[in-house]
Amino acid sequence: MSDKKIKKADIFTVSKAARVSPSTVSRYFNHPELLKSATRKRIDSAVRKTGYIRNRAAQTIHGIRSGTIGVLVPTLDHAIFAEVVQAFSETVAAQGFTILLASHGYDLQREYAILRKFLEHRVDGVVLTGLDHDEAVFQLIDSQEIPCVLMWNYAANSRYPSIGADNEQAGKLIAEHVLSLGHRRIACMFPPINGNDRAFARRSIVIRTLKSAGVEIPEEWMLTTVYSISESKQDAKHLFSQTNRPTALICGNDILATGALYGAAASDLLVPDDVTVVGIGDFKGSSEIEPSLTTVRLPARRIGYETGQALSSAIIDPTSGSGKSLHCAPELVHRKSSGAPSQV
Repeated sequence: MSDKKIKKADIFTVSKAARVSPSTVSRYFNHPELLKSATRKRIDSAVRKTGYIRNRAAQTIHGIRSGTIGVLVPTLDHAIFAEVVQAFSETVAAQGFTILLASHGYDLQREYAILRKFLEHRVDGVVLTGLDHDEAVFQLIDSQEIPCVLMWNYAANSRYPSIGADNEQAGKLIAEHVLSLGHRRIACMFPPINGNDRAFARRSIVIRTLKSAGVEIPEEWMLTTVYSISESKQDAKHLFSQTNRPTALICGNDILATGALYGAAASDLLVPDDVTVVGIGDFKGSSEIEPSLTTVRLPARRIGYETGQALSSAIIDPTSGSGKSLHCAPELVHRKSSGAPSQV
């Protein structure tokens, strides 16, 4: 066995290999946006060749950024947040940041515990999903004076800058669409609203919009279903098996709507001839399912990109004025799953 020890590469090793100064290597890690593309590529090649690893702990002691951003989402089970997180990750990566991603399962107490872990790792910024969070979460962020953006929901008066869609507007758009087709026997399927301000806002405005049009939803037609295609399929089958069944089903998101389409097919119902099914989200696959799903598009990639830009700017230059909320407006997308009722 050889007792030869290989000396670990340091910043001077990298600077020599890349033919730049040590300060330029430091700038590559801490402010890559200040370097020319060719210089970044040369240093990146040297880092890979030498196997250099930065000592993050030593750097944070001296106040240098960790280069990480904590992203907290409610779930990773489905594609609900996949597009927005992917767009965010790509955007901040271009500024030299890596994300730490975690889910809290719609448990606001668990969200607080995960946030503490993020801060222990000295993240440079935090992204929270939605507007409603435990007050302890807000106090913790305030005490650390760390940049924070609320992603996915929008409100002009939000506690921190919010970048996302107005969920009340999204719910109103889909309810008005179903009403405009002539439906009056309307059922609803929404996820549990506990810890989910998106579902709460959509559900509330749908009920209010229908009620203002003189449509009351029978209690047995007001379904609460977890985020699951199999569960929503079963609940839809039970709903559609009733003698007095609805002519339209409004779902709180596209996952539930997809399951409802399967439930209609399993019940030998034609969509939209026998029943209209609509959702909210316009996630990947919503346009490809048969029949293609009528829904309200939430511009996920734009929300992720804008959030990434805003948070990167707030970290790199706190005086950049990037602390403004931004509304990425939802849009009705009328496809084949909705139509006029066969019997009014």
